[in-house]
Amino acid sequence: MAEADLRARTGDGIRALAAWAASPAARQLPDDIRRRAALILADDLGAMVAGAVEPQVAATLAGFTRSSGREEATVFAPGAPRLDRFNAAGANGMAAAWCELDEGYRAVPCHAGAYLLSALLAEAEAVGASTQEVLEAIAIAYEITIRIAHAFPFQPMNVHPHAAFATIGAAAGAAVARRLTADQLLAAVTGAASMAFAGPFNHAPKGALVRNAWTSAGAWIGLRSAEWAASGIGGLAETPFDVFAVCLGTQAHPEALAEGLGENWGVARGYHKIFACCQYAHSTVEASLKLHARLHRQPDATPPSEIVVETHPLGLGLVAVAPETVLAAKFSIPHAAAAVALLGSGGQTAFSSTALHDPAIAALRRHVELRALTPIGAPPNDRPARVTWTFADGSAWSERCDSARGGTDQPFDDAILLAKLADNTAAVFPNMPAELESILAATPEALARNWGESVRRMTDQEK
Repeated sequence: MAEADLRARTGDGIRALAAWAASPAARQLPDDIRRRAALILADDLGAMVAGAVEPQVAATLAGFTRSSGREEATVFAPGAPRLDRFNAAGANGMAAAWCELDEGYRAVPCHAGAYLLSALLAEAEAVGASTQEVLEAIAIAYEITIRIAHAFPFQPMNVHPHAAFATIGAAAGAAVARRLTADQLLAAVTGAASMAFAGPFNHAPKGALVRNAWTSAGAWIGLRSAEWAASGIGGLAETPFDVFAVCLGTQAHPEALAEGLGENWGVARGYHKIFACCQYAHSTVEASLKLHARLHRQPDATPPSEIVVETHPLGLGLVAVAPETVLAAKFSIPHAAAAVALLGSGGQTAFSSTALHDPAIAALRRHVELRALTPIGAPPNDRPARVTWTFADGSAWSERCDSARGGTDQPFDDAILLAKLADNTAAVFPNMPAELESILAATPEALARNWGESVRRMTDQEK
């Protein structure tokens, strides 16, 4: 298809997407979609709190505080400091994906919740939106973000989605929270698309911590894009095509932008994590935990002498044997396989600084071999792994996981996700789970409450 035609169709699709997103009809969320938005809110807030206590993230808060103006929005960090909306969004954006515990979207690489929430929540608190309006904005902004990601997929995955789509998600979140008109929303999202950046995908497996700052920079750009759009400054309806297809060389599927709007909601197709690592490694973690259960492993048990991980093509790229940072460990199957074998956990402890520098884990990483697993099934069974432990006596044991839990095929129940939330927030905000549970339950009082009041109830230190 001619480039001019694809570009024109992109413009038509973006206009239709913006018109829908700004319409009253888009805010009429079905109950299941409102609930999914609430789950994303709860899960990603918990991930944000977990990230906020990491030393590098905590250190950046001082800089955000120094440059802040009037107090408008809350940072979900110890003490719940209040900064201007731009600095609060930047601080929360730095924490959003730090621990790899945020919700994600599997159909195309995109963590829309992490991209939109920091800007959306800061804007919502600053303008006095209700909690119900926050949930509406999450569902709508998520839809905008994942549809643009679907329309312009990277093949190969050379640009990380946090760099490619964070500005867009943040602009969508802020624009919907501000209730911008369709033309203004279009200007905000396309203006933000013009400021997407080409963060290399390999910075994640190589452990460059700047990768975790892309959601922070995206939050600031997205908020500014919404503000500038309200002043008449924005991009073109065709800007996403110019940026992604022309400049970054992606494919272009403009039909993904507007087909089935209001029917096939993106928030219904996301996944949740309980393992603190790249989703590509989750099947390896699950197969390893099956081996633990099968062999009744104890903490002092003799470790395997060799581990073979047969896995899918995306997993085969996670090869670091000596990861230098916790981020690199989260993108290393040798580390995941070794840490889970020795610790019996795929949670944050397995990917912490302590685990990264554990001599026993480091030694076992050198005895992990990656191989291709064939054949690969169709989605959702397209990211499998088979893990084999071989012991010094020659005995060998294998387990396989075809699809890691957390997706729409094997969703976690509320109890698991609420336990994860409590674990992530207990030391900092012990009241956060109760308030988020009431939002998830859609109690009229919780939904009608001003978002700022909901935040105050979540961050109150008194039980």
